[in-house]
Amino acid sequence: MNPGVKVEYPADTVKVMELRQLASFLAVVEEGQFARAAARLFLSPPAVTGHVRQLERELGVQLLERSPLRLTAAGERFVPHARAALDAVNAATDAVAGLGGDDSVLRVGIMGHGSAELTPAILRAYRQARPQTGVVVEPLNYDELVSALVEHRVDVAFVRPAPADDRIEADVMTTEPRIVLVSARSPLAAADHATLADVLDLPYLNVPQRTPEAFTDYLYFMAARGGEWPRNGPDTTRNPHECLTSVAAGRGVGSALYSFMRFHPWSGVRFLPVVDAPWDDSVLVSRRADARPAVQAFRSVARSMARDLGPVLVPPPVLPAA
Repeated sequence: MNPGVKVEYPADTVKVMELRQLASFLAVVEEGQFARAAARLFLSPPAVTGHVRQLERELGVQLLERSPLRLTAAGERFVPHARAALDAVNAATDAVAGLGGDDSVLRVGIMGHGSAELTPAILRAYRQARPQTGVVVEPLNYDELVSALVEHRVDVAFVRPAPADDRIEADVMTTEPRIVLVSARSPLAAADHATLADVLDLPYLNVPQRTPEAFTDYLYFMAARGGEWPRNGPDTTRNPHECLTSVAAGRGVGSALYSFMRFHPWSGVRFLPVVDAPWDDSVLVSRRADARPAVQAFRSVARSMARDLGPVLVPPPVLPAA
């Protein structure tokens, strides 16, 4: 039986909503599109549409106008209650995290698009292999590369790059070329690729001060610039949505792995492979001391699929010669 959240309504009826329905509804509200909400949740757009429609049927009201997409008056009133319900569930989960070795739920953190096409494939395979273990997906910001795991907010996470932290184990999922994200109005926008010499002096977007050094080294190509901090634009971004919005507005540039462009097409943003930059990894991370069967089973499934299906699901791109 799927877990549900009970919400009392004035008509003295009890509405039972699945957490995934609330998560899908809030993702659509926050992303402004069913397709982007689906990508964020690693679901198909029809699945997200179905969750929202079922939620509306459960409540007996329309929450969203579809064309154009916007909240109805009922939807506006429902948003804070939906957020409060999910926050309450997360708080309850946090309160018992690490107690008693409970294997009934696995919390999977995903930074951005995770490990490309491997991420949803691994989630599907794990659910089939261990149907007795519930899976909760948690989106992660750039500054949660390490903290989400060590604070027991997630049990495993798809992130990049591998954290430099003795408390964490990392399994490589994909190894990919690097790209930069520039505004469509940038002088570089007409090119089909770039070199490190082209991109090192560009104004890069900031990330929060608490972001681990491993991520800032990756983001800013610090090895290529000899450890020198880049010139920064005015904006601080915490996730791909904020990064793409700022880049499109000409507020700075960002960098990512090659697969980023397949998952985050964005009007006003150009993606340029950096042909002489070292390739980098996306990884699955877990706490080094966590021997719970649910965690070890997830790592086993992920390693197997990365080894056997990675070359098929994430084929290396054809890039211009450097």
